[in-house]
Amino acid sequence: MTPQEEVTIVENQNPTHVVKKTIRQVEQRVKGEAPQVVYEKKKTILRSNQIIWYILGFIEVLLTFRLFLKMLGANQYVGFTSFIYSITAPLALPFSGVVGVSGTGSSILEWSTIIAGIVYLCIAWGLIYLLEIIYPITPSDLENE
Repeated sequence: MTPQEEVTIVENQNPTHVVKKTIRQVEQRVKGEAPQVVYEKKKTILRSNQIIWYILGFIEVLLTFRLFLKMLGANQYVGFTSFIYSITAPLALPFSGVVGVSGTGSSILEWSTIIAGIVYLCIAWGLIYLLEIIYPITPSDLENE
């Protein structure tokens, strides 16, 4: 309600006697932030969630390429294979040696890459969950946007 709005209250609804009172009400701002500020904050949080999931998806795709190339025994001196190995090496390096490598011939099952994918998924999920705890977003918030 704006400060200029009037509210009419009917006090007695007896058909023989109706009393009307007109009261001017002044809008009192509820403690909290303005709706636009809340909207912008929730929009930023949703964007952050999308960015986190996008980055995770990108990392998971690269690690999946690495896993399949290693399993297929791809030539590591070919451009694409070398590119994938060089980009994913820093991602898989912290987990190398946790579990040994399984392989036959030139095919290798690199368990560290699988563990890396699982750990990065848990980290992304944890960040999203942390954002949801700090700034909760209800389903009605999503419907209004």
